[in-house]
Amino acid sequence: MSDVRCPVTDAVAVTAEAVVVDIEGTTSATSFVVDTLYPYSRARFGAWIDGHSEHPDTRRALAQVRELIGEPAADTARVVTALGTWLDADEKVTPLKTLQGLIWEAGFAVGELTSHLYPDVVPALRSWHDAGRRLYVFSSGSVAAQRAWFAHTPAGDLLGLFSGHFDTETAGPKRQPPSYAAITAATGVAPERTVFLSDLVDELDAARAAGWSTVGVRRPGEPNHDRGVGDHPAVSGFDQVRILPPA
Repeated sequence: MSDVRCPVTDAVAVTAEAVVVDIEGTTSATSFVVDTLYPYSRARFGAWIDGHSEHPDTRRALAQVRELIGEPAADTARVVTALGTWLDADEKVTPLKTLQGLIWEAGFAVGELTSHLYPDVVPALRSWHDAGRRLYVFSSGSVAAQRAWFAHTPAGDLLGLFSGHFDTETAGPKRQPPSYAAITAATGVAPERTVFLSDLVDELDAARAAGWSTVGVRRPGEPNHDRGVGDHPAVSGFDQVRILPPA
């Protein structure tokens, strides 16, 4: 059942020192990830595994896949099958995200990929950064994928705007409050001085349970739009969010 108790407003003002943003459905179109990035990684899983089996991140991801499927001796073909099954179900499985991130990072580096950002995102990020806010990313996509994403945007390399990146491996599952507490510990910014922007109510609930401020981003056409963001303040774009300096 959709939960649309909090309508989109003209503007939301939040007092914060740190701004943490989700990517898919929040800064960027889910359709780009699903229709462009997913097929790109799917077509390259086997070749990447065979060509980079000694890479520490690849080796760790392969061990995690084999552990999750309960097959310590699984070969490349079996691993690729498992990855494809998780991808079909859009499962946020850490080794899947790790391997996707490595493949995408390589694709961005050679110019085969350029990320997508909604038009309101870059001006807002730059404005908040210039005003002294510390910007972070928390996404189910790996840190490698996040860094590649923001380094290769239509507006150029935006990595300099961010103070850090977190994923499900470095922080934890996005729907669990301890993950947000872990980010608080890493940033050193008090929870009441941190705000999270996401399109998913379960993530917003978890962040609020950890003491963070929250803003739900409800972009028309996104998969989570009709579900709503519960009783969290809601906007349809970053240009409707004012980040005020702490007293």
